Order: sequence, then C-alpha cells, then structure tokens
Amino acid sequence: MSIRIGKISFWHVHAWDYTKQAQEHSDTEIAAVWDEDGERGRKAAESLNVPFYDSLEDMLARKDIDAVIVDAPTQMHREVIIAAARAGKHIFTEKVVAASLNEVNEILSEVAEHGVKLTVSLPRLNDGYTLSVTDILSQGLLGEITYVRVRLSHNGATANWLPEHFYSLEQCQGGALIDLGCHPMYLTRLFLGQEVTGVSASFGYVTGKEVEDNAVATLYTGSGAIGVVEAGFVNSYSPFTIEVHGTEGTLLYGTPEAKLLVRSTKVADQGAAWNETPVLANRDSAFEQWVAHIQNNTLASDNIQAATELTRLMEAANLSAKAGRVVRLAELKS
Repeated sequence: MSIRIGKISFWHVHAWDYTKQAQEHSDTEIAAVWDEDGERGRKAAESLNVPFYDSLEDMLARKDIDAVIVDAPTQMHREVIIAAARAGKHIFTEKVVAASLNEVNEILSEVAEHGVKLTVSLPRLNDGYTLSVTDILSQGLLGEITYVRVRLSHNGATANWLPEHFYSLEQCQGGALIDLGCHPMYLTRLFLGQEVTGVSASFGYVTGKEVEDNAVATLYTGSGAIGVVEAGFVNSYSPFTIEVHGTEGTLLYGTPEAKLLVRSTKVADQGAAWNETPVLANRDSAFEQWVAHIQNNTLASDNIQAATELTRLMEAANLSAKAGRVVRLAELKS
C-alpha cells in the first residue's frame, strides 16, 4: 500500500529534490501541499496535481495522509513537526531538526509519545566515502585520532543563486554554518569518534548579509583531539575535503579529486607512500531508510542521535561566535 505524503512547504532549496524522491519511490506518493507562502504552495500543488491547503491543521486532519516531508523555514520546525506528530503523521525533515537542543528534545518527546517514525536528512552519512572512512577508522589504521577537518563551501552568495530568504537570520536561525556547515559538522563529529566537550566558532560576512557567509568551528574533546568544520557561500572552486589524522596515519579525500588516499605505519609499505583506497558504494538514502522504518515499524535511532548531536554542536557554535569564547556543551539547556 502506498504511503501518502503531505508536503509541508517548499521553502528549502532541496524541497523539490525530496518531492522527486517521493515521486520516484514505488511505495510513496505526494498527496497534498501546505506552504506558509500561499502563492508558492499553490503553484507547487498545481504542478503536482494535488490539493493545496491554506491550513496546515486541515491538511494534517486528512486520514488518508500517512506522513509528511518538512521543508519549512528552520524557525517553524518545532511548530510544524510537533503538529504533524500529534496528528499521527510520520515525519521526514530537512536538517537541522531545530536550532536549539531544548527545541529538539521537545520535538523528540512528541514524536516518541505519538509513535510516529522520524528521519532527518543527513545525506552524507550514507555516501560511500563516509562509509569508507569509517571502515578504515574501525580497523585502527590511523591509530589514535588527533585531528579531523571537513570543508564544504560553494559560491551561492557571490554568484547569487541562493534564494534571498536563505540570508534571513529569523527564518534560517543562522547562515553558512547551520545550512551548508551541517554536513561537515556531523561528519567531523562522526570521524572524531569521541564526545565533543566544547566548541569555538568564527563567522565572516564577506557579502554583508544578515547571516554569516564564511564560517569555521573548532570542536574540542577530552583526549586533546581537535575537529575543524569549515563552510561558506563565497568560494567558487573549493573542493569538498576530508582530512583525518592519527598517531599512526592519515587519510585524505577530495584534495581536490574524489579519491581516498591513506598512509599508515600499520600497513607494510604504506608509510612510504600514499595508497589509493576504493570508495564503497552509497547505502540507501535517508528518504529510503525512512520509508523502510515506516513499513517495518523500526526506529531511526542512529539517525536521530546524530541529528540531536548536530543541533547541540550548532547551538554551541552560534553561541560561541556571538560571545567570542569557547562554549562548553554542558552549558546548553536541554
């Protein structure tokens, strides 16, 4: 039986990407649209040949709507996700779940209470290079991890292809770091493989927008290992880059080619040269995993844990940039 989906907003730049995934999946279909921007929502609904609802409550009241895809402004996530959970609808949402740990925990409490399946789009966790890096780390080839750096940047602000509302501090709850920097943030946390105790961040405003368009965050751990997260909207040819360094080796990806290079003292002859390692195939997308959780009555526990940790780190980074100091994660209100 097809899972009928209500689309909550086309605000996000990836909204049509997720719509396409729903259209292409054999077990899902878009059945209705609500959007806080009525004109945008009506246009989308017309192109999809489904009804548009002026009232989110009315769309969620439809008993033949099983689930929702949330691409509303970040500031609205708490409101719309909780409403969907209380209506008994399964939820797939764009990252971040919310901008504060307190809001995330409130959302997760409602999701758990109403027994709906939540999955957050953290797409790079499912990419082959991420699976390959975690496999290498699991083998201990780099020894004790001491330094991780992940960079992701594009020219959205300088080439003017990002929608103007992506520079609204109120709607986005931040700029380059909370939007694009989410990906290097959750990857850096994953590759560090240990609890982050503190965060410091610096923001740049190259194009004079209300939100930062150039950002770096440093993650601190109890062991002395350091993670560096870089993101920006002001770079034309900045490659997606991963570096992981340890006491016994180093791995590099995307500098600039999409190759995974490893050098380790634990492998014969690798200490003298870089060894190119095959990149694994991607696993199922977050959307495909969400559908499977609905069908199999399972929980996206790892995904939700990663999404919660992502918000903790983002909240700390935003507080740090504003206060000009290291923010300890223990300071955050849960």
